[in-house]
Amino acid sequence: MNASEKCPVCQMETPCDQLKTYHMVCPGCAYHYPLDPAQRIASLVDGDSFTPFPGEFAATNPIELQGYAEKVLQNQAQTSLKEAVVTGTCRIEGQAIVLGVMSFQFMGGSMGSVVGEKITQAMYHAVLHRLPVVLFTASGGARMQEGIFSLMQMAKTASAVALMGKTRTPLFIVLTHPTTGGVTASFAMLGDVIIAEPGALIGFAGPRVIEGTLHQQLPPGFQRSEFQMEKGFLDAIVHRDDLRSTLAFLIKTHPVPSSRTTGHTTDHTDNRTDSRTATPQPGGPNAR
Repeated sequence: MNASEKCPVCQMETPCDQLKTYHMVCPGCAYHYPLDPAQRIASLVDGDSFTPFPGEFAATNPIELQGYAEKVLQNQAQTSLKEAVVTGTCRIEGQAIVLGVMSFQFMGGSMGSVVGEKITQAMYHAVLHRLPVVLFTASGGARMQEGIFSLMQMAKTASAVALMGKTRTPLFIVLTHPTTGGVTASFAMLGDVIIAEPGALIGFAGPRVIEGTLHQQLPPGFQRSEFQMEKGFLDAIVHRDDLRSTLAFLIKTHPVPSSRTTGHTTDHTDNRTDSRTATPQPGGPNAR
């Protein structure tokens, strides 16, 4: 018997095999089911072109929080991921890019030291190799199990975005459900082009927290993609069926300037940079 999935919005049941052909979008109401990094990459990139960056960073327990190390191991076993973001290089319609995909299934997509470092190093790689960056966000915010060290990732990733802007390296952000907290308050809203999937929750604090603080009733659909688009926080809302072609168009129409144009020189044979404009290099797994 073929298993089916019930839509949490319209309650329509769709066979799982059929749902996959719809890119995990409900045919009844267009609800976008969450995708894990493997599903996202498979639906987006050319063939087997995705190559993860070598080496994995190990999460530490900087404030020695009891049970945190065990929680990380548990999430690794449940998701088959090392951390809440996957980064690497790939091609979309033949165009080379740096890709980052966050996973809400791994500790709510929270940004700790490892997540912040991986995203930062992905941006550094893009600057050095003159490649555009596409980042898919899905996060509950900063990983408070790491205390102040998690909040420091906001500044670190934002400074990496500033470097991309200085070298005119394009950054395309795709906000998926949900994108909140410290991720929204840092790199997620700093892209050259910011798009979102339909119905995604996008904000900093949750609606109940805001209502409790302001003592006011929030408008319907507050913080959803459509509301954010209406208020000017997004450039576009893109259905998942059109996401690959939309990103391919953006990459094509936002070419990375030559090193001569930006004043940033890179030798692609041995990755050496001109000492006058050398890009700061990330230190280690938990560099801040």
